[in-house]
Amino acid sequence: MDEKNTEKELESRYYQPVFSRDMKIVRGKGAKVWDAQGNEYIDCVAGIAVASTGHCHPAVVAAICRQAGELIHCSNLYHVPHQLELAKKLSEITGLGKVFLTNSGTEASEAAIKLARVRTGRKQFVAFTHGFHGRSTGALAVTHKPAIREPFEPLEPRCSFVEYGDLDGLRKAVSGDTAGVFVEPIQGEAGVIITQEGLHAGVRENCDMSGALMILDEVQTGMGRTGKWLAAQHEGVKPDIVTLAKGIASGFPMGALVAREGLEFKAGEHGSTFAGGPVACAAALATIQVIGEILPTVIPKGERFRAGLSDYSPRVRGLMIGITLGQRCPEVQKRCAARGVLVNCAADGNIRLVPPLVIREDEIDAAIEVIHEALG
Repeated sequence: MDEKNTEKELESRYYQPVFSRDMKIVRGKGAKVWDAQGNEYIDCVAGIAVASTGHCHPAVVAAICRQAGELIHCSNLYHVPHQLELAKKLSEITGLGKVFLTNSGTEASEAAIKLARVRTGRKQFVAFTHGFHGRSTGALAVTHKPAIREPFEPLEPRCSFVEYGDLDGLRKAVSGDTAGVFVEPIQGEAGVIITQEGLHAGVRENCDMSGALMILDEVQTGMGRTGKWLAAQHEGVKPDIVTLAKGIASGFPMGALVAREGLEFKAGEHGSTFAGGPVACAAALATIQVIGEILPTVIPKGERFRAGLSDYSPRVRGLMIGITLGQRCPEVQKRCAARGVLVNCAADGNIRLVPPLVIREDEIDAAIEVIHEALG
């Protein structure tokens, strides 16, 4: 039996059938990965916007190995190596206050729900249609997609959904019991949906008037993905809470909640065994250093994609690119993979391109050529 069939047999026998996959990636370097058969791919998925500094960036690998050789785990009963330095960095790049580190974006959403509830004394939330904030029960409650939410209802907290970008609808939905409004600057899981300019300012104004907290989900858009540390920084709007994950530690599991000054948990109100561990924090600090060096290149690289894919009306914000293909999307994804480029079908027939921020211009051009061939 060949290796591919062995993988399928083992997965069928031993792994919960929640994923659909037929490729095994075994190695990566920069913006490229290789499968178990030795085939090379330009990776425009990057673990879904996770491998921000590329695969196995030497600075990140060195930081992980160095820390793993000294201390892998330290309980949060004690001061954890690198944790406070990382918190300071995240506070500085977001322009906000105190940090709570998590293991994922979902956990960051859960922390945001708890913080908003406990500090406002309110219980309900408002979020936007087609938004995605995680799969644990609290995060799922504020996630719109019916196919993944409805089988698990009833869920807490209670949440009302407003059409993405509809500020009039938002004003009507927010009440005196609204603890917070969840919003993504760009809806990644929905297919890189970029709303009109002014959404962030409108949400901010609504929250200021109602006393609800503005909770900005930058799990996919943050950490330089759009050409600034946060996508909201393009509009100059500060949320009350921002959630981060994905590209924060180059693939090492890590997330974060960052809240404005004066908005914080009290002792014992939240916690975690593994969150903010020494190796994760070392990886994140190295990642931030690398992103800081390449951040000015992100928007020009995105514009190179825009120019090369202009025939297909791409939606582009930095290195976050979406193209609507409809029912052709799965077919085009397979054609791209067969030609050596990995892309991802997000919701509603939208191709999503979120390559590593270190992708080179020649790799962008090669990816564009393959996408043209796949679409042709």
